This record gives sequence, structure tokens and C-alpha cells, in this order.
Amino acid sequence: MGTGTFVNGQTYKKPRFTGGFDMPLLVVVVSLVVFGLSMLYSSSWDFSLGAYGDAMYMFNRQLTWLGLGLFAALVLAFFDYHNWRRFVVPAMALTIGLLIVVLLMNEIRFGAKRAILGGSVQPSELAKLVSILYLSVWLYAKRQHLHDISLGLIPLGVILGVVGGLIYQQPDLSAAATVLMLGGLLFFLAGGDLKQIGVLLIVATIAAWFVASISATGQQRVGDFLAGIKDPLQASYHVRRSFEAIVNGGWFGVGLGQSQSKLTGLPVPPTDSVFAVVVEELGWFGAVGLIALYGFLVWRGLVIARRAPDMLGTLLATGLVTWIAIEALVNMAVMVGLLPFAGNALPFISAGGSNLVATLAALGIIFNISRQTGEGTISDDEWRSYSAVVNLRWWNGRRGLSRARRTQRANQSAPES
Repeated sequence: MGTGTFVNGQTYKKPRFTGGFDMPLLVVVVSLVVFGLSMLYSSSWDFSLGAYGDAMYMFNRQLTWLGLGLFAALVLAFFDYHNWRRFVVPAMALTIGLLIVVLLMNEIRFGAKRAILGGSVQPSELAKLVSILYLSVWLYAKRQHLHDISLGLIPLGVILGVVGGLIYQQPDLSAAATVLMLGGLLFFLAGGDLKQIGVLLIVATIAAWFVASISATGQQRVGDFLAGIKDPLQASYHVRRSFEAIVNGGWFGVGLGQSQSKLTGLPVPPTDSVFAVVVEELGWFGAVGLIALYGFLVWRGLVIARRAPDMLGTLLATGLVTWIAIEALVNMAVMVGLLPFAGNALPFISAGGSNLVATLAALGIIFNISRQTGEGTISDDEWRSYSAVVNLRWWNGRRGLSRARRTQRANQSAPES
């Protein structure tokens, strides 16, 4: 087993590739892809016919994006994730550039400036993926200094502020919130000081309240959500039509391809509303089955994170699988009226190439982590802290890390004899 060097100059033992993929994860990904294609065709043919004059247009385009996504996943599954340390800075620079281009080009679709190239590419989806990669590498490199607010919380806030602020200007409130949540999670996993995490939560809460207060989009969505909580009949038109589809589906659904709501005014059934179509056609049993697939995917991702050969792998795998979980959870919760309306795609199911390619690329990285074994260079106390996410002994790990840091600071400040 050879050695390599991280960006901070520290060496690590190059992990050994096991050669095989995590088969349970591969099975669930294939299942989600097949399920997604079936539901996409069912939900899109009428919308596609009306919008593009071809019932197969959206389905065929999704197949094209699927091919690109599978190619990206395959390449990244064989690309050593340690090498991302060389590419995260240019990748982040490119992402920020694309987010600026979105604002400058001003292609307005559905009341927002989120896409370029005729609506084919949404840089905000790339921003979510690249933010996880960049923050994982950066936090790993700075893990010994995260207790210092000038080297931990403040730089983190600047990074998240730039990316989240550009996404917010589109406006895409849900994508901006997703980036901020993932940044906070990774900071916690990397061993960030609990006091700083508390400050981060307070600032994020105040910022969310402020944005909801001054943003017309935020005010409307929060207002519709609160009205719908009090009386479902007062919810937004979109959510009311979703309720109608869900009630119509009942326990066992009306049958694949037999949804009526997609023909009678359910807004954008192939994208935001696809979960409502799933429930109407396959019933609550079908919906529970889909949720179980997502749950299994998250479980396998966390298992891979816990078994990762070093903390960088743990941060990457946990951040990426959590991102997929957040996207799915928010989309489904919105359709049943449990969250204010958000534009998060339903991974593998919603039409849209940017999200599909980014999701498959993320899974390619997770597969690469699962294929590696070996020992990292972090201490046992640190490792217990990072594995806390999937280990009930997390508090002991964080206490061990805090003791180690206090001892280190005491030794540094002790006078020389």
C-alpha cells in the first residue's frame, strides 16, 4: 500500500481497491432508475404532447440525460476520491461562474432565472454537488483548526454565503437552503465546535426569517402553507390539486398510467408534482415502497460512510447521501402539505437532466468510496467523532476530540523549560 499527500502537506496511506461495488446500493439505484423512467413516461406524455407536440419528447430527453449520468457515475466510481483535492477549487470557480451567467443571461422560466442553454442546464444542481465536494475537502484540511472561529466558522460562512446568495438571487430559495443545511451538517461532522454550531443555527434561523419576510416568493409560500395547515381548502392551488390526486389514489391506486389529475390541471406533473402522480396511480402502498427505496439508499450510504478508509470519505459519503435524502424528503413533504412549497426535484423520478446527472455523479463518488479499504491518518478520538453520525456512541467521540484539543492547546501554551 503506497502513500499520497493531501493539500495540507500531510501524508496518507493510499487505500486498496476491493474491486467490487456495493451490491445492495447498486440494486436500489437500478430499482430507482427503472421506477423513475416508468413514472416519468406515465406522468409526462400528456404534458409533453401539449408543450412540445411530441408525447415522447420529455421521456426521450430524460433517456439522454440518463445515459450521460450513468457515464459520469461509472467514471467517478473508478476515480479515486482523494484526487478531488486537486479539482475542487477550479470546480467551485466554474460553478460560481455559471451561477453568475444564469443571472446575466436572464432566461426567465416559471418566474425564475435558474437555467441556461434553453432551460437544459440548472447550475444550482451542480452547485449542490460541488459545494459538498469543496466543503468536504476544505473541512478535512482544516479539521485541526475548526475550533478557531477565524479559521472555521467565518470562512465557512463566506463560502456558503457566496454560493447560497447567488442561488437566492435566481430566486431559488429551496436550493439555497439546501446548500446551507449541507454546509452546517458537514461542519458538524468535521468536528466543528458545538458553540460555533449553535451560533450557525441561530444565524441561519434569523436569516431564514428575514428572507421569508422580505421575499415576495417566500411570503407567498409561507402564507399559503400556514393557510393550508389551518384549512386544506385554503392551501395553494398546486397543493390542493396534489391532495386531490392523492385522495383519488387511495391505498392501491388507480393503476399505472391511469392518473386523471395529470390530464385535468395538476401543475407540471412530470417535475414538481410527480410524487402526486405516483400516489394516484400506485396508491399509498406504491408511495411507501418508493420511500422504502430512498430509505434503503440512505442506509447503505451511511454504512459506506462509516466504513470509509478515512474521514474525507466519511464526509463525502455522508454529505452526498444526505443531499439526496433532503431532495426526496422536501419534494414529498411539499406535495402532502407538510412544508412550504419548494422546487426540489424528486431524485430519479422528476424530469430534469441537471438533477439526474448530478445525483448519479454523487452516487458514482459513493461507489468509489465503497470500493476502497485502508487506514487513514486521523487519531482514534477524531475518528470516533466522525463516525458519530452512524454510531450511537457519538457523544463519547466528541468528548474525546474536545479533550484532545484542550490538551493540545495546553501543551502549545506551556512555557518551555
